[in-house]
Amino acid sequence: MPTEWIFTLSLNRQITPDEADRIDTTDDFPLFADGSVTYTSGGSGPSELNCDIEAETLLEAVALVSQEIRQIRDLRAVRLHHEDIVTLEIAAQRTGGRRSRQSLVQLSKGQRGPGGFPQPEEKVGGTTFYSWPKVAAYLRDLGDDIDEVPRDQIIADLALRLADEVEVAGYAMRESVLCSLGLCSS
Repeated sequence: MPTEWIFTLSLNRQITPDEADRIDTTDDFPLFADGSVTYTSGGSGPSELNCDIEAETLLEAVALVSQEIRQIRDLRAVRLHHEDIVTLEIAAQRTGGRRSRQSLVQLSKGQRGPGGFPQPEEKVGGTTFYSWPKVAAYLRDLGDDIDEVPRDQIIADLALRLADEVEVAGYAMRESVLCSLGLCSS
């Protein structure tokens, strides 16, 4: 069953006005058309993609967005941001299925567990945000095997960075080489 993954990707450069027009006005970018992905443009630094994607895994969600943005020549996702401020829903995702959103809500309200759940960092509208490092530390203290930065985030980020390094270096890699490195399915 697909999960909703919320994440931010950095691109290798700014999206130009012509590219933004193409993204906004053609059917070539369904994830942008349905609002699952929005982008920043203008300002300093590279554009970012704010993503809300349904997929089986985070890596699959990142790959879907990356593949779509690569339709624009010389534009690619190069980094996955590791956000420290999260909702309990996103925190539950980061536990890798060890904790549900409901379990975290009950811990945060003192309805389960020993108490001492980290206080919210901020509230915006009806949404409460927590520090992921504090939540992860709390869960580790309860005995949960929780990484401070979830492995799927690290893998997705490293995959984007590796693809960017290969592209920047101008390597033309044969599929056999990629498979030998374990970067394709046999």
